[in-house]
Amino acid sequence: MLTLSLIIFFVVTFLVIAIAMVVVFLMMQKRAVQTANASLNEAFDEDQDPASMDRLLKSEELSSISIWHSLLARFDFVDILKKQIAQADLAWSVGRVTMAILLCGAAALFVLVRISWIPLWVAIGSSGFAALAPYFHIMRKRNKRFTRFQEAFPDALDSLSRALKAGYPLIGALELVANESDPPVSTELRKTFVEANLGIPWDRALANLSERIPLAEVNIFVAAVQIHQRTGGRLSDVIARLTDTMREQVALAGEVRAIAAHGRITGLVLTILPIGIAAMLMIVSPAYIGVLFGHPYGKDMIAAAIACIVLAHFVMRKLTDVKI
Repeated sequence: MLTLSLIIFFVVTFLVIAIAMVVVFLMMQKRAVQTANASLNEAFDEDQDPASMDRLLKSEELSSISIWHSLLARFDFVDILKKQIAQADLAWSVGRVTMAILLCGAAALFVLVRISWIPLWVAIGSSGFAALAPYFHIMRKRNKRFTRFQEAFPDALDSLSRALKAGYPLIGALELVANESDPPVSTELRKTFVEANLGIPWDRALANLSERIPLAEVNIFVAAVQIHQRTGGRLSDVIARLTDTMREQVALAGEVRAIAAHGRITGLVLTILPIGIAAMLMIVSPAYIGVLFGHPYGKDMIAAAIACIVLAHFVMRKLTDVKI
């Protein structure tokens, strides 16, 4: 009972703090808007060089709540999380994600503790896993976006090579490809074009592209363009050869995924099979499996078995995730 009381106290305290933070935000909203407008006008009046403009455009708030923003600014993981959110192309702030993580964890812990047959260590572990659900969603969207980019990037480079052969300059060819391609390739190439068109050096604009899309194909393309900017040569021929190599790599990756699909399906079957057998035993012979529910250590054994099944499922998925 003491542990349950402490957990309930933690949940209630978290909700009270969240409500207090919202109230503080409503009180400080007017002051924050006035301060932001004053800083914006001062930056435009005093400094108009590209470096200051770049700093101005990149000064984003981590959260609309001032207190939460100040707290998050003290941690180093915030920059990594912000970059991953941008790579997933989600219009979320770091403050919203962290608040969602805390709320999911607190809600899951509150619900699981109320269920009497679930052990306390299982409730704590499950709530920690549930708290990471928003982060897992971000990583899933990020990986899917990278896969779409990787599949469409060779066609975009092929169009870029043809535009260069037709006589377009690099910045004009990049704009043409950005207008004709589909997202996410068009989105990223348009950002690079806008940065170069605003006066940012090509090396920096291309480095920003490789930071936004950390794929080997993008790094090779950026390196080829940067070398061409220093040494010269026929960039169209280099990009054409890169396109052929990337198409072969994409085809090989598709074959590897098709072969690894058998392993993923096997892992899924092995994960579902114990649960199906337990459900059948509960219907056919309830007394046989009911021993686990009546024995003092039965609940812990069931929880440990479920945890091992989930862990084995992720291990098998990791083993079948072949990187090329």
